[in-house]
Amino acid sequence: MKRFLYSLILTLLIPAAARAATNWTQLFPTASPPVRSYCAMTYDPASKMVVLFGGFGSSGYLNDTWTFDGITWTQVETATAPGPRTNAQMAYDRRTRKVVLFGGYDGTRDLGDTWLWDGRTSAWTQATPAHSPKAVTGPMVFTDLNGRVDEFGGFSGNLYEDTMWQWDGSDWRQPHVAQLPYARSSAAVGVDSRGKQIVLYGGLADVNPLNTWTYDGTTWTMESPANLPLTVYGASGVFDQNVDAVIVFGGGDGGVDQNTTWTWTGTNWEQLITAQSPGPREGAGIAFDDALGRTIIFGGQNREVPKSDTWELSP
Repeated sequence: MKRFLYSLILTLLIPAAARAATNWTQLFPTASPPVRSYCAMTYDPASKMVVLFGGFGSSGYLNDTWTFDGITWTQVETATAPGPRTNAQMAYDRRTRKVVLFGGYDGTRDLGDTWLWDGRTSAWTQATPAHSPKAVTGPMVFTDLNGRVDEFGGFSGNLYEDTMWQWDGSDWRQPHVAQLPYARSSAAVGVDSRGKQIVLYGGLADVNPLNTWTYDGTTWTMESPANLPLTVYGASGVFDQNVDAVIVFGGGDGGVDQNTTWTWTGTNWEQLITAQSPGPREGAGIAFDDALGRTIIFGGQNREVPKSDTWELSP
């Protein structure tokens, strides 16, 4: 109820002309997670809240769980949880109504364990699949067009991977895909459910990752846009319903962190000009909060200094 009232108040108080201009606005929740970068973050429709896990902060590798209700962040104490890690990723499985977390790095090794977050009970459960992607840091984990969670790529300690896996609710399997993006980790991914395509951009790789790929559920296609975002790795990607496009924010470009926002038109990248913006950063958590109707960004790092600020992109 309070989320509905919050959205209603914003709608009534902000003039129509102001709402027409998309802008980043910093939020000041009464409580926030400590500073961190490269956390795993997604929207959980089961609890109607954004959920955040782990990352790397001033106290090292983290394994705390937080939820955001549009007003404040709340730490969730759980009986069990994934081990501390950074650069894991997670996405919501619409079939099982659980969030699937995979991969990451704990300071010693790349990780290949799979964990499930149930927002209805606020509990983590470790899955025991018979098959699994390689242990990797910086995998791309996203909800595919059929509602399943897919995993692509990541860095396995020696190689950038180019394999793709799909979570079927109890096990990982490799789908038959005619073409895959070049091997990489830490790329930005957005799921355009309206345009029926997954959009992947950038990342870290041995082969040039400065390219854009789209996935229609059958094959990946490398696009040829006239414009490209500056960012190369650690950018944050999500589909924003208000902009009606996949957006990519921030990321590291040649070791310099950025704070530009780009939108994918379906054939090209266009920079979204806003009156204000979060500061430069890479490794920020991002999610589109369906209940709030806003894209939410948290944390990240600039010049390897982690952050703890919360921003929303509002129409």
